[in-house]
Amino acid sequence: MGRGDGERRDRAGRVAEVAGADSAQYVERIQQLWGGYGEAARYSLRGAAVESVVVKHVQPGAGRGRSHDRKLRSYAVEQAWYEQWAARCGEGCRVPRALGCEKRDGGWLFVLEDLDASGLSARAPFLSDARLALCLRWLAAFHATFLGERPRGLWATGTYWHLQTRPDELRAMPAGALRDAAAVIDAGLSGARYRTFVHGDAKPANFCFARDGRSVAAVDFQYVGGGCGMKDVAYLLFGETRSATEHGLQVYFAALRERVPAADADDLEEEWRGLFPWACADFQRFLEGWDPGWRASRWCREQTQAVLDQL
Repeated sequence: MGRGDGERRDRAGRVAEVAGADSAQYVERIQQLWGGYGEAARYSLRGAAVESVVVKHVQPGAGRGRSHDRKLRSYAVEQAWYEQWAARCGEGCRVPRALGCEKRDGGWLFVLEDLDASGLSARAPFLSDARLALCLRWLAAFHATFLGERPRGLWATGTYWHLQTRPDELRAMPAGALRDAAAVIDAGLSGARYRTFVHGDAKPANFCFARDGRSVAAVDFQYVGGGCGMKDVAYLLFGETRSATEHGLQVYFAALRERVPAADADDLEEEWRGLFPWACADFQRFLEGWDPGWRASRWCREQTQAVLDQL
């Protein structure tokens, strides 16, 4: 038996222990983690309350530098999320239940509910109108749940493209008004009166759908933290047409109003609608530094220009 087989066997034993099972067996890799930092895999269980779990095994290796440190921090944040906050999420913002999370052997082990086995087995790299609406309602429920909370143990400012964590990308940006305004745009979003938790990576690949199209759950909470909810909404809607974006905002704010105190609803919507273009500009700033050859759509450029015209 090779070293890799021995490590996998030891890991299966630990998964069984965490899940309260008689035994666990590796079934399949679901995906490799970003940057080769481990994998998410499915394990079958014997003698447990559930038949399978998804195990996120993080093994960072001997990396170094800002990107490496950011990834390590992201997994510590994800552990804090599942241990301290995830239980607050109800059916409106469904997340996988964590059977156990631990830091071990220089990495992390997350033993999580298998959403496929729970009826949320559909994935969609590109969202239909119906599935986009489901995701927007999920975000509204998530933002309402954590409105006004302090992100203890999480990123003080959520999202993976936050300006303070991306100085290299800022330096790589083409010279111009957006680069010059980056800090002011970031401060405008950070200074929002109404703050909540943002998922921080609310892309289609991080949503799991029921086959009947009636429900959705979200995964991957490495970049959850404090901020204006428009960061998640702008990220999800980024690249959509003007009409799709306007409809999406209607769906989101209608769902948000159902869950926030009536006394705050008008002021909250007014502030966040005003900050939506700022969130679009903030994400465009990251993309222009991350991929200098990238070109924004006309609609994106209009959103960003509207912000620059205010400054």
